[in-house]
Amino acid sequence: MPPITLDRRSPSSLHRQIRRQIEEALRQSTMHAVRLPSSRVLARLLGVSRNTVLTAYDELAAAGVIEGRRGAAMMVSSSPASGIPNVHRLLRDAQYPARSVRIDDPDGNDIQLNYSR
Repeated sequence: MPPITLDRRSPSSLHRQIRRQIEEALRQSTMHAVRLPSSRVLARLLGVSRNTVLTAYDELAAAGVIEGRRGAAMMVSSSPASGIPNVHRLLRDAQYPARSVRIDDPDGNDIQLNYSR
């Protein structure tokens, strides 16, 4: 991964700077590594909180640029990102809804309850 340079005086938040630089590296094909550094390692290298890196990674994952599973490394997505989140994948990964029940209330309104165990 090419070096990420943060400008702490920039009006752009740190997580957005991280996200933009990773996306730019992918666009320019300078990012040959398939596996991204862990959030802890990248946070330590950049001197930012882990939550800053997690937010950047979460935004990249929502955009379909990277993929990851809890407890596993973040990987560059094998399918090209269109910039539009893959809603079906996001809902599946969130296991939403785990169960769904449709009921009619006394006024005839259709109500759908979603719950998980």
